[in-house]
Amino acid sequence: MSRSLKRVRAALEASGVAHELREMPDSTRTAQQAADAVGCALDQIAKSIIVEGEESGTLSLFVTAGGNRVCTDRIAKLLGEPTHLASGNRIQEVTGFAIGGVSPIGHTTPIRAFFDPRLGMFDTVWAAAGTPCHVFGIAPEALRMACGGEMADFVET
Repeated sequence: MSRSLKRVRAALEASGVAHELREMPDSTRTAQQAADAVGCALDQIAKSIIVEGEESGTLSLFVTAGGNRVCTDRIAKLLGEPTHLASGNRIQEVTGFAIGGVSPIGHTTPIRAFFDPRLGMFDTVWAAAGTPCHVFGIAPEALRMACGGEMADFVET
């Protein structure tokens, strides 16, 4: 078992919430691949988008429904500075996860998180579990609490 998957599993167990961890036969690197593999709606995929502050260099996590796109203007307003998508190297350096398996929980360094209210429309959402082939299902509110996410409006309309 990879170190990344072990961290996610430990974070899930520490949160004490009901969850379902699955290993998929194929890659779940994209939200659509994950939805197809799990057999759920695209918006039931809780994708992790990580941005970097242009001035501060601080990383922030935005957990959004799979079919949504984040709005850079709304994110800049939330964070009080312009941002850009963080590079894969920077994400791995701070979170410990490689692109395609970035989980909303189990980061090596805690980062501020924001949560898309759209995810609350489902009984279960699915998120990356630290590898391109592992996902976990969890109640949206339990995921929000586990990642410390603040409810916010940060998607394109």
